[in-house]
Amino acid sequence: MKAINHIKLEFPSIAGNVRLARIAVAAFASELDYDVSVLEEIKVAVSEAVTNAIVHGYQKDPQGIVTLTASLYDSSLEIVVEDRGRGINKLDQALEPGEGTDPERMGLGFVFMRTFMDELEVTSEPDQGTKVIMRKKLPGEVKAQWFNEN
Repeated sequence: MKAINHIKLEFPSIAGNVRLARIAVAAFASELDYDVSVLEEIKVAVSEAVTNAIVHGYQKDPQGIVTLTASLYDSSLEIVVEDRGRGINKLDQALEPGEGTDPERMGLGFVFMRTFMDELEVTSEPDQGTKVIMRKKLPGEVKAQWFNEN
């Protein structure tokens, strides 16, 4: 399936870029007529995915590169956050609430992503990185309006 529109960002693995990722995706998604509460949920999900890449994938090493892609398809918004960091050894366990590699964090990132998005896919290979794919269905009227205007 081909994307109708998309954005792609690559940025260093530094905490300040979490805000950049949130703002970029929110600006892209705001054109799709999501209500404010849904936009906030999308922003939280993006923040969690990017933070995971920085904190867990690269262990806060600013030399790492995080890739963020947001794509519009005919029925959904798809957001992909990818790193080439250390990967996740026990993915099933990492997806559980309260799990994580940083004892100072609550381990709820994947819970928030799963709760706020309609679909969540996570793939990871040790020492190869992690790819998080999140999808949110488009608001009902957007499909016809967006395609007719553009």
